[in-house]
Amino acid sequence: MSVDTPRRIVLLRHAKADWPQVSDHERPLAERGRKDAPVAGRKLADTGISFDQALCSTAVRTRETWKLAVQELPHRPRTVYEERLYEASLGELIALLNETSDDVRDLLVIGHNPGMHGLADALAGDSEGDTLPRMNRSGFPTAAFAVITFTGTWKSLEHGVGRLVAFWAPHE
Repeated sequence: MSVDTPRRIVLLRHAKADWPQVSDHERPLAERGRKDAPVAGRKLADTGISFDQALCSTAVRTRETWKLAVQELPHRPRTVYEERLYEASLGELIALLNETSDDVRDLLVIGHNPGMHGLADALAGDSEGDTLPRMNRSGFPTAAFAVITFTGTWKSLEHGVGRLVAFWAPHE
């Protein structure tokens, strides 16, 4: 693919997690999360995006979210479970995306806040309609996702190069 290839990144925050007596990394989904994750999957399917790859945090709640959401997609993308997504800073998230192969046109990232919200906000130099104010008002709740488009290589991805074209949250 050329440097002027249009690409899409979808940033999905894990669904609502429970708070049992386990480490943060091992927290499972709460009942609401188990209900919201498939709904998010159906909404992802409604976007019509055919993901080439999914990057999923290794935390239990993100893996469970992905397991429930992917069943709603028309096809399962290649999935990479990436421990660096857990507790990643904004700079670390952008560096991780910069490693994506240029064969990937559409990428889904299943991660955590504040990273997903911060990354969507940082990449969105522009937005369609009221998507950016709605995303920022909502605070990027659990099971929400943002769709960002940009043109170029993954190595060229940086602050402000994208356009926020859609934002969805389950309880808006």
